[in-house]
Amino acid sequence: MLKVIDGGAESNQDGVARSPIDEIVREGARKMLAAALQAEVADYVARFSDQLDAEGRRLVVRNGYHAEREVLTSAGAVAVKAPRVNDKRVDAETGERQRFSSAILPAWCRRSPQISEVLPLLYLHGLSTGDFAPALEQFLGTGAGLSPASITRLTGQWQDEAKAFAARDLAGVDYVYLWVDGIHLKVRLEQEKLCLLVMIGVRTDGRKELVALTDGFRESHESWADLLRDARRRGMRAPVLAVGDGALGFWKAVREVFPETHEQRCWFHKQANVLAALPKSAHPGAIAAMKEIYNAEDIDHAQVAIKAFGIDYGKKYPKAVAKIVDDADVLLEFYRYPAEHWIHLRTTNPIESTFATVRLRTKVTKGPGSHAAGLAMAYKLIEAAQTRWRAVNAPHLVALVRNGALFHKGKLLERPIDITPTNEERSAATEVA
Repeated sequence: MLKVIDGGAESNQDGVARSPIDEIVREGARKMLAAALQAEVADYVARFSDQLDAEGRRLVVRNGYHAEREVLTSAGAVAVKAPRVNDKRVDAETGERQRFSSAILPAWCRRSPQISEVLPLLYLHGLSTGDFAPALEQFLGTGAGLSPASITRLTGQWQDEAKAFAARDLAGVDYVYLWVDGIHLKVRLEQEKLCLLVMIGVRTDGRKELVALTDGFRESHESWADLLRDARRRGMRAPVLAVGDGALGFWKAVREVFPETHEQRCWFHKQANVLAALPKSAHPGAIAAMKEIYNAEDIDHAQVAIKAFGIDYGKKYPKAVAKIVDDADVLLEFYRYPAEHWIHLRTTNPIESTFATVRLRTKVTKGPGSHAAGLAMAYKLIEAAQTRWRAVNAPHLVALVRNGALFHKGKLLERPIDITPTNEERSAATEVA
């Protein structure tokens, strides 16, 4: 029973605060779910309305409702009474009686997929299994069905899924672009942090997908080499381009395992490294100068912007300038690919954005209880996140990149005459003449 408390909010019999808007949303979700279930059953019954028994009665009819149950949804805990169907049809081959099964609300369903996304996130944030029910009580209005035993079973299931994912065959998919990074997580019951080696790829159809996830050491060449060799054994082709932080041991490893793969340094990490070598007073100007490099119209303008950066900061801060000048080739590699892909290839943003919340929260929490649990939870987080990842811009161009097509200033080069000389190239030709 609900009662009004200060501020217009309400509380249930346990004293948990409820906002009127929460109740309105929850009631709306209940009505929509009920209407959807009614429509699903009506369609099923109508589909077999012409099938009659020997006495002329329909074999498929409505038959009241199942017992009410609560389902956890993103709108909160919703009470559901699913309509029941009496299906007397018999399969001619097996002799078994047919049964209606709701695709919207299967008999086993007690929570929506959105809630399944919340659970690994809470676990990674440091909640023990006994904390889930009260945490979700505040968030959803109920913690029903989330006992410590049920959470333990779920985490075990997720660990099995993560192991199966790590052993799957990779021969049937081709990753043209690859983002790599090392993500650190605190582990509650162990002193050593968990370091997740993450690889996210772009398929030839332009879709992003988790390629690999394992534990290792972020700057360890051996850990990355083991991961890449294992992926190669399972059928992975060499990516055309890999994107990552320059500090990773990945680069030495990829040169050994996939020497034909080109390298692109992440501008997100590079910018942080450059700013660390500059006083805070110089940060605004340096950030703007670096944007002129990686947002340039093409590689020629980017090279000019690098020279300008050196002129502006070289005398006072040579170490900061060297961080860009020394890595210029691998910082500008992305300009050799389709212009539509540049925004995707200059940073490891797909990994950064996926783990942004986890990075922040694990600094102030104790994290998962073990390395295995942390790996499983991270896998579930990425699995849930990748359903919302959009394909890269101009996805049809990814297959062309794999097939060796050349791009000049971001445009597909079909014939040599497609190259328009720059002013610098014209001047150089004139001097030679």
